[in-house]
Amino acid sequence: MDKDSQGLLDSSLMASGTASRSEDEESLAGQKRASSQALGTIPKRRSSSRFIKRKKFDDELVESSLAKSSTRAKGASGVEPGRCSGSEPSSSEKKKVSKAPSTPVPPSPAPAPGLTKRVKKSKQPLQVTKDLGRWKPADDLLLINAVLQTNDLTSVHLGVKFSCRFTLREVQERWYALLYDPVISKLACQAMRQLHPEAIAAIQSKALFSKAEEQLLSKVGSVRLRAGKRMFPALQTSQPTLETFQDLLHRHPDAFYLARTAKALQAHWQLMKQYYLLEDQTVQPLPKGDQVLNFSDAEDLIDDSKLKDMRDEVLEHELMVADRRQKREIRQLEQELHKWQVLVDSITGMSSPDFDNQTLAVLRGRMVRYLMRSREITLGRATKDNQIDVDLSLEGPAWKISRKQGVIKLKNNGDFFIANEGRRPIYIDGRPVLCGSKWRLSNNSVVEIASLRFVFLINQDLIALIRAEAAKITPQ
Repeated sequence: MDKDSQGLLDSSLMASGTASRSEDEESLAGQKRASSQALGTIPKRRSSSRFIKRKKFDDELVESSLAKSSTRAKGASGVEPGRCSGSEPSSSEKKKVSKAPSTPVPPSPAPAPGLTKRVKKSKQPLQVTKDLGRWKPADDLLLINAVLQTNDLTSVHLGVKFSCRFTLREVQERWYALLYDPVISKLACQAMRQLHPEAIAAIQSKALFSKAEEQLLSKVGSVRLRAGKRMFPALQTSQPTLETFQDLLHRHPDAFYLARTAKALQAHWQLMKQYYLLEDQTVQPLPKGDQVLNFSDAEDLIDDSKLKDMRDEVLEHELMVADRRQKREIRQLEQELHKWQVLVDSITGMSSPDFDNQTLAVLRGRMVRYLMRSREITLGRATKDNQIDVDLSLEGPAWKISRKQGVIKLKNNGDFFIANEGRRPIYIDGRPVLCGSKWRLSNNSVVEIASLRFVFLINQDLIALIRAEAAKITPQ
């Protein structure tokens, strides 16, 4: 019994020695790793000890089974020297080793300042250009011209009509951004340089009048004394002519804005005359009694401090949003106006259509008629993502019609051809035109597309002119 107990004691001492040796090796490896991280040679790597389980696909199952079999074969053939199979630590021992105190790991080094600067520079334009959508290049040019004329942002806010209804604070912030923010000023200058010269001229014609300009205009009298033919002076009121304002422009070229014209000066002079701002005009005094001359005098008598201004911020916000939405829709319609190549009219009778100088042909249906005013139009079914020239859904049920069913073209010789680009055939006078084929259209041809019938009518006078011009060009 003493020999057996001595053998068990020796084996346990050997196992504890190997375990302590493995712990020492792991602690030394941890110290080396910490020292290398402190020196900055190896960047710290963030990893999680949690194992995420997921279902494996069939090919992964086959590969994992092959990998396991190969590792088992290697483990059975050759064992690492200095470590027996029984000395390999178990999962519980690994947890104990990981929980054991080790040398403190210094915090990871902070990133270089250059990296942070790059990140900030890349994010800054996004924050700057976030609100550039409301301020158009025309608005910026209007703002700059108005401020240079008046030197007063309040007058600019009250007198200039921008594309959107900006508040005084928004106008001030935009002006300061154009002055002191290099990114916004650079973008605004690039956008203003791309404006069309006619748009720039129209914007410059709307510039506000400065005080010096109004002072010169106020000296133009509204009443002139003329001697009559019978040798006695007569008081005659007359409007100054355009020559008067043209002469004023020539005499004071430095005082007036470069885009001023005699007609613009005359219009502003008439506005000043309406508000009694000319030098030879006198304002009528208020009556002593309770009698009021006009509405403006009564408005001046009202004490504004006694009026309570009940502002509804929710209502104002809703009105502002609705105004923006309507302006956006109007802007979209204006942009799409030049794309409308086909006009649709409602049909009240079966009388012959009245062709004008721009209508080449008419595709007449039972409910509507389509006026062809370009040499090429597309037929089909319009959707939100697909806009076409002739929307056949206005005539009737078009769920069987392709989004782009066909194209009608006018050749130089005056002949019309229709090409089928949809799935279903198009019938011309009862003859089917399959997908990828085309057919010549003549006057009064019957076009049938998915049970919708149309009559194709040609403007013979206009086509004859086109053919005559083509005949003149071909010999040359």
